[in-house]
Parts: sequence; structure tokens; C-alpha cells
Amino acid sequence: MIDTLETPLLVVDHLSVRFTGQPQPVDAVRDVSLCLNRNETVALVGESGSGKSVTALSVLQLLPYPAASHPGGSIVFDGDEIMAAPPAVLQKIRGDRISMIFQEPMTSLNPLHVVEKQIGETLLLHKGYSREKSRQRILELLDLVGIEDPEQRLQTYPHQLSGGQRQRIMIAMALANEPDILIADEPTTALDVTVQAQILELLQSLQQRFQMAILLITHDLGIVERVSDRVYVMQEGQIVEHKPTAELFRNPEHTYTRTLLNAEPGGEAVAAAADAPLLLEVKDLRVWFPVKRGLWRRTVRYIKAVNGASFSLCSGHTLGVVGESGSGKTTLALAVLRLLESRGNILFDGCSIDTQPGKALRSLRQKMQIVFQDPFGSLNPRMSIQRIIEEGLLAHGLAADANECEQRVIQVLEDVDMDPAIRHRYPHEFSGGQRQRIAIARALVLKPALMVLDEPTSALDRSVQAQILGLLKQLQRDYGLAYIFISHDLKLVRSISHFLLVMLRGEVVEQGDARAIFASPQHPYTRSLLQAALHHQTAAESA
Repeated sequence: MIDTLETPLLVVDHLSVRFTGQPQPVDAVRDVSLCLNRNETVALVGESGSGKSVTALSVLQLLPYPAASHPGGSIVFDGDEIMAAPPAVLQKIRGDRISMIFQEPMTSLNPLHVVEKQIGETLLLHKGYSREKSRQRILELLDLVGIEDPEQRLQTYPHQLSGGQRQRIMIAMALANEPDILIADEPTTALDVTVQAQILELLQSLQQRFQMAILLITHDLGIVERVSDRVYVMQEGQIVEHKPTAELFRNPEHTYTRTLLNAEPGGEAVAAAADAPLLLEVKDLRVWFPVKRGLWRRTVRYIKAVNGASFSLCSGHTLGVVGESGSGKTTLALAVLRLLESRGNILFDGCSIDTQPGKALRSLRQKMQIVFQDPFGSLNPRMSIQRIIEEGLLAHGLAADANECEQRVIQVLEDVDMDPAIRHRYPHEFSGGQRQRIAIARALVLKPALMVLDEPTSALDRSVQAQILGLLKQLQRDYGLAYIFISHDLKLVRSISHFLLVMLRGEVVEQGDARAIFASPQHPYTRSLLQAALHHQTAAESA
């Protein structure tokens, strides 16, 4: 067993996880041991697919059994063995004494239930709260995690929220019953740096108040350095190093740990021609969602998700779009691609598309592709990776036969650093980062003129982020691709963007040359955003 100075709250001892149903069994986790004490934050880090989330899901036995199995190991929580605990025992623990913030909130939230019902469900199950008491607790939780107008959000469905807002709803659900252990799987991935700081401060304050233990899974080493007490480093399903945080950052011993700490995406944006042809021009774009009330469902006001945005983008250039969660970044991108109803003028490749009917847009779809923020939600769970990637090729008649189709799928998987042999597997068999690379491959295979990248590296560790960023830059050099790059990571935005667009509450508050804005931001909000980001990055780099 693991030696500690106190009796640990959680002990995972020699845990193994095996998945069947493949051409051959896969050992996702091998002989992993870790412990977690009360009022302690332990970080679990490693590249995408290293087994971090599988280890965490094993604690609550949320893996897809019987396809998943445990050839060996023990999980002891508060002195009791729970590895083979009956369902009734696990049900009492899940969501009450041990809660989890999942990596992909859109797929973890029920699309058919409003926010109030989803958070209230755990309060009803474990606390037996009345509807009125439950509502007061939900409002308190929504306020705690920084949801604006919490009363207005009670009857909102997940698809009506931004990625960051969905993440905050997940955090509110996890904290509802003041658990003994919070397993946080990438809890700040979808949040901008200012909200990241708020959420981390919130988690730390709640930890002190409730003596809560936190198992933190993240690829953001800046967060690890700031908030964790100890770090376990995973590679290929095994723990390769374990140290107190300060010591690990100061003196990493394992080669992989050193590689992980040194990986830092950066560099300059691809050199782009100043006289490149105009590809996209947007004027006075507006996306307003009506808010209806009363028996007759009359519109009482509008949520102005995008309000009067105007910008242009040339071939071979990258437009970085930044702003806090819920500022309208993704809505702007979806409207530009005509995936949302909008008003305004959109000129793409010389063609006015804002008034075009759906059929007329079909031929242009090949040239306009998007990588969504939530890769699992955008990949069909019933289709193999081969079918997912080749679907666009078949729809647009871009492959002469099945053999050519397969060869192009193989090539694009190699481009995003994935083994082509995985093309016969399904989305649920991959980690969040691997699914993101599959989503990028699906967009790249059509060789579009414009790619919208909505947080394309948010689920990836730093080493893979650098690889994907390098890939995107190389494709831009080779094919003259234009990108709309949406991200909360301003360091990534700075390293790839030629122009920058800053959004706040649906409006563009500043735009222009990316270098100029990073060097001398004019709007107060831009200055606060950059200041928070630079402080965040300095903390990471000081390690």
C-alpha cells in the first residue's frame, strides 16, 4: 500500500483497466497507485490518451462495463473497499460524497432537461430537498460559479449555453452536495483566463470550507503549479513520476516529465501575403435570440448574442477571436457559416451567402469547414472513424472509389499524428484529445479554403497542442488556408493570428493587427483580458 503521514481519504492501489471489444484487448491503465488526503489537491497529468480520465472514472466505476474490466487492483474510500461495491452503495457515494466534473459538459448534461432540473436532481436524490429549497440552493450555486442572471438561466437548456457556461453548470452540479472528494477532469478547459482564475479561487475556497479533497486532471501545467500539492505523471497507462508539486517542477527526473514541462506552443504566425485576395467579408452581422414569456409566448426581449459585428479575412490569414465565455465567439462563427439564422451581409469567395437558400450553399460547404469545441458531441457515436472522416468526401464526390477514399482517410489521420489503424474504431473508445484530433482530420480531409477552429486544442495537452499548431501552420503555408481561430488561450492566439477580434457581450470592442493589439491594447476590456492571460502564463513559465 501507499505510505502517507495520515490515513488517506482515497487509496487507489495497483489498479489496472482493460478494454475488450477491440481486435485485441487494450490495457488502458496498468498497475496505477495513488492516494488523496483530506483538504489536498492532487494533480494527474499526462498526454492525451495516457489513462488519466480512465483512472478517475474507475474510482466511481463509471466505465463502460462489461467492455471495461479490472484485472487487478483495489480502491478504498474512507476506509471501505469500493472496487466491487454493489450498485446501491455506489449510488449513495456518487454525486454526494464523491462528485465529478466531466471533461465534455455538452455530452454530460441531459439535452432534454433545463438547468434547474439537472442540478436539482442530485439535491432531491441525496438531500430530499423540496422544490423551493432546491431552487434557492441552485440559485446560490449558479451565483457561486459566476453565471450571470441565474434566475433567467433556470429554464435554459444546455444547447442554449456557451461552452464555458455549460462547464460552470457542471461545476455547480458537482458542488451541490459539498462532496468529500471532487474529481475535476479538465474543469477550466472551456473557460477564459479571467473566469479560470475565478473558478480556481472558488474551488480553493470551498476546499478550505468543507475540507474537500480534489483530484485534478488537466493539461494546463500553469494551473497544476498554482493549485496542486502533489503531482502524479502518467504515460501510456502508468505512473512514471510522483512528487510534491514544487519539487517536480524544480527537479523533474523522468524524461517524459521533462518533455511535458518543456513543451510550449509558440512562435510567430505564418508569413502571409499582404495582397492576398479577400475571402470573407462580414458587415453588421446580428444574431438575436428572442425571450418569450406568458401564455401566448410573446417576445419580451432579445438576447443579443452577436450585435453588429463587421470584419474581413483574406486567404492565407488567421483571424483570432477572443473574449470571455458567453461573449458570442462561437455564435459569430456559426452565423458566418450559415449554421445559425442571422441578419447582415456575408460575402464569401465573391458570393453573397447571407440570402442564399440551403441548396445553393451546398457546393460552398466543402470550402467552409468547422472544428467544434466539443468533439464528442460532434462525432456520430454509431459511425466508425473511417466513416466519420470519409462522409464529407462521399457527400461532395471528391473520391473516385472506396480505395481512394480510404487512402485519403489514412493520410489525414497521419497528418494529425494518429495511427491509421484506429479508423475502424468508434468515438467512445478515444480520449478527449484523440477525439479532437479526429474532428480536425474530418475538416482537413476536404481541403477547405476557410476553417473555423472553435477551441481546437482545448482538450489537448501542451505537447500535442504544439504539434497541432505546427500542423495548422504547415497546412496554411501549403494550401493558403484561412482560419477563424477561437480560443481562450491567448498565447496560442498570439502565435497563429494575423488579426485579432475582441468580443464582449456580443459586440466587437476592438479589432486590428494582432501584434499591435497584443503590444498596445486600446479598450479597457482587452487590457484586462491580456493582463489576466499574461499573469496566468507568467505563473506557468516561472515553474
